[in-house]
Amino acid sequence: MSSVPPEPVTEPGETATDAQQRVRRRRYEAGHPRYKWIALSNTTLGILMATINSSIVIISLPAIFRGINLDPLDQGNVSYLLWMLMGFLVVSAVLVVTLGRLGDMYGRVKIYNLGFVVFTVASLALFLCPFDGSAGALWLIFGRIIQGIGGAMLMANSAAILTDAFPAHQRGMALGINQVSAIAGSFLGLIIGGVLSEWHWRAIFLVSVPIGIAGTIWAYASLHELGTTRRGKLDVPGNLTFGIGLTAILVAITYGIQPYGGHLMGWTNPWVLAGLIGGAVLLVAFCIIESKSSDPMFSMSLFKIKAFSAGNLAGLLASIGRGGMQFMLIIWLQGIWLPLHGYDYESTPLWAGIYLLPLTIGFLIAGPASGFLSDRFGARAFASGGLLLNAVTFIGLILIPVNFSYPVFALLLFLNGIGSGMFSAPNTTAIMNSVPAGQRGVASGMRATFFNAGTSLSIGIFFSLMIVGLSGSLPDAMHSGLTGQGVPEAIATGIAALPPVAMLFAAFLGYNPIESLLGPSGVLHRLPAGNADTLTGKEFFPHLMSGPFHDGLVVVFVAAAIMMLIAAGASLMRGKKYVHDDSSPDATSSEKESQLAG
Repeated sequence: MSSVPPEPVTEPGETATDAQQRVRRRRYEAGHPRYKWIALSNTTLGILMATINSSIVIISLPAIFRGINLDPLDQGNVSYLLWMLMGFLVVSAVLVVTLGRLGDMYGRVKIYNLGFVVFTVASLALFLCPFDGSAGALWLIFGRIIQGIGGAMLMANSAAILTDAFPAHQRGMALGINQVSAIAGSFLGLIIGGVLSEWHWRAIFLVSVPIGIAGTIWAYASLHELGTTRRGKLDVPGNLTFGIGLTAILVAITYGIQPYGGHLMGWTNPWVLAGLIGGAVLLVAFCIIESKSSDPMFSMSLFKIKAFSAGNLAGLLASIGRGGMQFMLIIWLQGIWLPLHGYDYESTPLWAGIYLLPLTIGFLIAGPASGFLSDRFGARAFASGGLLLNAVTFIGLILIPVNFSYPVFALLLFLNGIGSGMFSAPNTTAIMNSVPAGQRGVASGMRATFFNAGTSLSIGIFFSLMIVGLSGSLPDAMHSGLTGQGVPEAIATGIAALPPVAMLFAAFLGYNPIESLLGPSGVLHRLPAGNADTLTGKEFFPHLMSGPFHDGLVVVFVAAAIMMLIAAGASLMRGKKYVHDDSSPDATSSEKESQLAG
């Protein structure tokens, strides 16, 4: 006598939808028992490649500009410098939601695999750059933008692929490894960029080509579509308002930190104001359009899920703080600490990356461990505790001297890495577990948008804060330092009146700008040899910058600590452990959350 097969029995911590997906997984895994680990290793490779390339250029800019015969400190070339950094980040931030939505519609694996192809082709084009000067800079910027498109395809769908491939009780571990690879990649990029830039600037881009080719072949051969797709039409008005609005804001920030009309920065520039205001208006219009669309690019109702909205707010603030810290630490090491300790400017990129290793080690220890534990105990305690630890380490970095003892500095970096690892993996898992199965691709894209937008915003926010901090004491320090070495009063006064952003970029790039600043006047040739050697040596500029830099550092890291505290508060609001239940379509998201969080 035939009988109706029973409904799948849910396992602890699993929803009805998870149980149905588990059946599909097990049917596939019967012939492919290691599939979920293949998915984890391939998506981790993809994310690692993308995030390494988000930072590899930061530390390699001096070698790149030398390679294409362009002076990065020339006022007309500052925009090239910024766009080599921002092009990748802006495109990644803008496109991840759209590409996540396309993944939900046509298959996450398809979009992810295409991302490997696009990224690899762009990396090859960057390696083969045929031009010098401004044309070379534009080629590299365009190539970085194409790289950003490929990176967005990878970032938008990797977390969704893992969420489909792993059962609920193992997602924290899988997403933790994936997320830690994303954050660790941004710091590994500093080390790899430092090493390769000493060999040849083209190697910075070549390194991704064999990895991309191998990853592409592996992805197409091994990844399988296990998730649900939700067909529909692409929301053109939503995509346009979101893409143009966010791009306008991020581009305006890029130009807001550059001098304008006698001001230290460009926040009064009409074009910057138009970008900020116009971009904000378009994003408001985007929210209105999405709330009325029958097939929206992004379901605004997801923000009614407390775990989703609180997790993304905390993620945005954490990303801003982490990005700002990265830039400040590079300035601190390349521009000040390493030259003061006898390192040549040409080798500071390599050693800056090496001395930042405790940060990455902290990530690698805390990320997978907290992801595994959050599967059992929930994300709130780990994520909130990690953010509080980050806030404490920011205050600690303020309290140590600029010319610090490295063991103390390394300990603070290690603890900051532990805190970031404690936060990132559980927070990602909580976000992805909280959304309906059919919207995991777009939810993954939105999470990646907050991650990438935070890094882009950190450039404008923290560079602006640092410039404000420098402006109070740097002119006097510059004037007294130059006149103390015999530079005539008029010349010293003119140089001291230059916008602090020039000195900040010099420190960021590991340059001593004094020779370039004094060169046009010919004063170096008229000074005694000892004074000229002092001015152009390793220690004059770092000593001159130390006091003003600490003033700026106080402003920057106090702001970062406040962001971490606000993020910790948002994280605490997420509620107890919550996994979205698709089995009861009549219940609202808030009702389901209440039932599951108990």
